[in-house]
Amino acid sequence: MIPRIEISKDKKLIGKQLKMSLVDNKTPTLWKSFMQQRKEISNIVNAALYSIQVYDASLDFKNFNPHTVFTKWAAAEVTDYNAIPNAMESFILPGGMYAVFIHKGKTSDFPKTMQYIFGTWLPQSKYNLDQRPHFEILCEKYKNNSEDSEEEVWIPIKDKVLS
Repeated sequence: MIPRIEISKDKKLIGKQLKMSLVDNKTPTLWKSFMQQRKEISNIVNAALYSIQVYDASLDFKNFNPHTVFTKWAAAEVTDYNAIPNAMESFILPGGMYAVFIHKGKTSDFPKTMQYIFGTWLPQSKYNLDQRPHFEILCEKYKNNSEDSEEEVWIPIKDKVLS
């Protein structure tokens, strides 16, 4: 699994957020709530949906454990913040350099993809992890919990030489 390296610009998003951990995973609750209101967002850029993880700046991923609390967002990219639906919030996804991987398969296989990224690819690459949100983009090839599903996994990186 070889990533493509992308430089992205800041993105304006509207969505919902919840604090959770892997042990106290509230992802289904978050997405159900977001999807029920998604059509209320009037200025969506495209059909892509964003699943974003915001980790504490002090987190060392070498010591990441299933009890680590983070903020997860379910969101859509928008052109502006002129019309934010009730119970939703704005979020700026900061631009920068990202390694973009394609996860294929069921949601239950996602930990294997993450293990490869953080346990194999990142340590052997010329990059370090950067302190920005991690996210997945769910497009037309995303089929919830299907063997045929595909999603993009965006990992924030910076050059080791410049770190």
